[in-house]
Amino acid sequence: MDELHPPKSPALRTLYWRSEILQVMYWLRGEGLGEVVDATLIERFLGVDADVGVGYLERLVDDGYLEREQGGYRLSARGLDEGATEFAASFADLTRPAHGECSADCWCHVSVDEAEACAAERRGEPLR
Repeated sequence: MDELHPPKSPALRTLYWRSEILQVMYWLRGEGLGEVVDATLIERFLGVDADVGVGYLERLVDDGYLEREQGGYRLSARGLDEGATEFAASFADLTRPAHGECSADCWCHVSVDEAEACAAERRGEPLR
């Protein structure tokens, strides 16, 4: 998702791959492209070697973000929540209203849902 290269220190590299894997799994699920992934799919989308990817996937199972599924891994409830948070944070600049559309204290600057509601209101659509 990012164009950044993984950090060099093991601790930061683990956090980096956790974020990347959860984001891509959340995105794949949201797009209806599947809820179960394997290391080969992670390699294709993120460029991490499949053998290395298995280690990160297994660590995410140990940490409660993923569950083993026949043929791969699926987001747990915790992983789904964290994946949504990571995905929203990565794309916040793209989903946030442009400068001048709302006041500085508008909730749309901190919430994607609020940003969508503000945009709908400006278009004259009724609030849901």
